[in-house]
Amino acid sequence: MKKSGYTDDGNITLLAKGVEMKGEIRVEGTVRIDGRLEGDVHTKGEVIVGEEGVVKGTITAGSLISSGRIKASVTATDRVQLFKTAILIGEVRSPIMIMEEGAKFQGLSDMGATVWPEEAPRLSGNVRDMGPHRGRPVALLAKDQDL
Repeated sequence: MKKSGYTDDGNITLLAKGVEMKGEIRVEGTVRIDGRLEGDVHTKGEVIVGEEGVVKGTITAGSLISSGRIKASVTATDRVQLFKTAILIGEVRSPIMIMEEGAKFQGLSDMGATVWPEEAPRLSGNVRDMGPHRGRPVALLAKDQDL
């Protein structure tokens, strides 16, 4: 799995490849899952699901980074990032969701948009809209052979 977005805070809980667990994980730091978890994960830190990792249940975290398979309700206060081998089925609540080409997502997402603006936002007095100036034809005044 790529290391982008991964920060080592010194407090890592690991569910290794080949390990199967049913239950609940509650920690403050990073949780890395390379095995199978049927249950809930709660952390203020990161949840990292490796390519062999499988999670069924609920994930509540600061951020979720996944290359594995997840069937869960996900709440991330910072971001959800899915790499190309990731599959996520369920509900996602996060202000940012990043999906690499090849990642698969089926479900509902809520990124916090609560209102639909009825009209475009107005520019402040010292900022000018350059839109009317776009598309004006440009005249060629001289033709230089060296260009």
